[in-house]
Amino acid sequence: MNLVGIPEQRRRVGRADPVGSDAAPSGKPSAAFRPDIEGLRAVAVLAVVLFHAGVPGIGGGFVGVDVFFVVSGFLITGLLWRDVRSTGSVRIARFYSARARRLLPAGGLVLVVTAIGSAFLLPPLQAREALGDGIASALYVGNYRSALRGTDYLAADAPPSPFQHFWSLGVEEQFYLVWPALIVATVWSVRRRRGGAPSAVPYVSVLVLVAAASFAVSLSWTRTLPPWAFFSLPSRAWELAVGGLVALSVPLWRRLPGLLAATAGWAGLALIVLACVRLGETTPYPGTAALLPVLGTALVIGAGCASPRLGVGRGLSLRPMRALGRLSYSWYLWHWPLLILTPAFLDRDLGVVGRLAVVTLAAGLAALTLTAVENPLRFALPLRRSASRSLVVGAAITALSVCVCLVLLVLRPVPVGHGEAAAALTVSAPTQDPAPTADPHDVAVRELTAQVQAAVAATAGPAAVPSNLSPSLADAPSGKPDVFLNGCVRSWLEVGQDECASGDITSPITVALVGDSHAAMWAPAFESVAVERRWRLETLGKVTCPLLDLSLTSPYLGREYTECERWRGEIVSRLQEERPQLVVLSMSRRYGGDFGFTTYGPEWQDSLTRMVAQLRATGAKVLVLGPVPDPHAVVPTCLSEHIDDATACAPERSMALNAAGVAAEAAATAAGGGEYADLTELFCTAESCPVIVGNGLVFRDDNHLTIEHAQALAPVVGALADRALAPR
Repeated sequence: MNLVGIPEQRRRVGRADPVGSDAAPSGKPSAAFRPDIEGLRAVAVLAVVLFHAGVPGIGGGFVGVDVFFVVSGFLITGLLWRDVRSTGSVRIARFYSARARRLLPAGGLVLVVTAIGSAFLLPPLQAREALGDGIASALYVGNYRSALRGTDYLAADAPPSPFQHFWSLGVEEQFYLVWPALIVATVWSVRRRRGGAPSAVPYVSVLVLVAAASFAVSLSWTRTLPPWAFFSLPSRAWELAVGGLVALSVPLWRRLPGLLAATAGWAGLALIVLACVRLGETTPYPGTAALLPVLGTALVIGAGCASPRLGVGRGLSLRPMRALGRLSYSWYLWHWPLLILTPAFLDRDLGVVGRLAVVTLAAGLAALTLTAVENPLRFALPLRRSASRSLVVGAAITALSVCVCLVLLVLRPVPVGHGEAAAALTVSAPTQDPAPTADPHDVAVRELTAQVQAAVAATAGPAAVPSNLSPSLADAPSGKPDVFLNGCVRSWLEVGQDECASGDITSPITVALVGDSHAAMWAPAFESVAVERRWRLETLGKVTCPLLDLSLTSPYLGREYTECERWRGEIVSRLQEERPQLVVLSMSRRYGGDFGFTTYGPEWQDSLTRMVAQLRATGAKVLVLGPVPDPHAVVPTCLSEHIDDATACAPERSMALNAAGVAAEAAATAAGGGEYADLTELFCTAESCPVIVGNGLVFRDDNHLTIEHAQALAPVVGALADRALAPR
């Protein structure tokens, strides 16, 4: 289940300058050169890089992206507006050729190097996912791939991609497509209505509308669709538009008295610093929180229009700041993939000191890239004199990047097990009649569990991944039970519950399977049992929402999880009305402090007792399923890296399960009048918990069972349900 969400994604992503220095390679500034803006880039890139390095005290360093969006909006709008004033239109080919020379050479170089490093350093499955990200990044749509991944609950725990930092380049490239088109349309509209010197008013009006609409989308999506709010152009365009409004209002800024301008500049820098140190992973973002860095950047830039050499502008114009600003684009491009790939190369995690060393190395690579790639191509006279030649070179770089990723995908296929074919886990009904004094249901559970235990023990030793692994490593990640796709498992924002019945829907015996995704992953097993027993099975689930009356915060939404509380109330009322014969409760045990409570803590146990008692009061029997082991890794990815020894991915039993917590849950369930099923022996030996049993892959990700393994355990699950339903 997802215990990460968007706040963690902010730790993983950031942004550096898409535009770069306005200085020529000779070092002489152009007419529009702003040394204070070059220094402002240094502030922004330092915030992002130190945040990604995990330096304490910079929990909001991700706001560097917002600073650069405003800077980019200011510079690009100023460039386009100067074009309109001098020529009466926008020289589109010249504009895009300049963007291609500026962005694509360094971006293409880093993308290709990162693709090669990912292919050879990451586990095959993770490498293939990363190469897909590389293709999306080369085409500047990686931000939407990131948004889709963040929206997919079952993919939200995937490891960070070494290409994820390209998301903001996608946002800006998409803005570069939209904004010149809007300006051209505005030019055409103004020409039809009036002549004379061009006025900034129509363009200001367009930008105000863009900013207002985008800010409204940002506010809405920050609450309802956090990944889309964070990664997409519609929710980020207002930040670029604010920079554009500053560019169009330069004459007004220049009228500010020097003292007032200096005060505004320092106030703006203070807002940026405040955002860096006060915001954090739990802050809903962008939303209103993004106003801090956005307005702060606007004040710094606007103040510099009046007095670029006074106040904060003087400090930002110092040579060290400007030097860092010139490196900002390449530094950003290099630092993130190095932070992701270096631990894979060294086969160990990096501490803060190690990460600082890595980003320092990235700065060195940035300096080489600037002098050997960026500036030579950006200022090459043959390219500057021919827009078409620049565009062809840019298209060639993009095509080369995509082709490299495609070739590496071919060279890095999903591995297939080459161990001996193994027999499937088969659990058969007991053949001997129990003793007259024995409870037949207890006997059935014990005998079926013993069969599974034997299969688990037989697979626990060192062995290569079997050649007939089911499901295959390639298919496992996408193998979701139907209940995740048909609305039976409600997503974060959804409440209520549609009819989700299976088995014999006319049966007088109703079994309700209720809980979060760890209840839903058992649906394939219970569906098989319901068909065999002729039960009516109702699956009622909601992501990251256990059916326990706990006050819950959602790290994904960055706020109180009111949708969960409402859903729980609706489900309890429904169960009280429908009065099923058996309620099966299951939930993840991976909830941590960021949810507002701790799994197995006193609140958890007390809530479990209360919920079981409340459900028992309806006349239903209650069966609580214990936890499955926590493999502490994305299992298919891990196995793809250890194809010769599956035990390398099997966690130790003591690490995978909390024995004391399970015992406490059993007692809490009994106190409420329910029955508890400790599932430990179905998954673990005394030492470890194998991730392959027979030829069956146990986990599809880092915590959910595969459909195939859940179905293989259906006889045991059926026996547990029979025992819970039996009169006592």
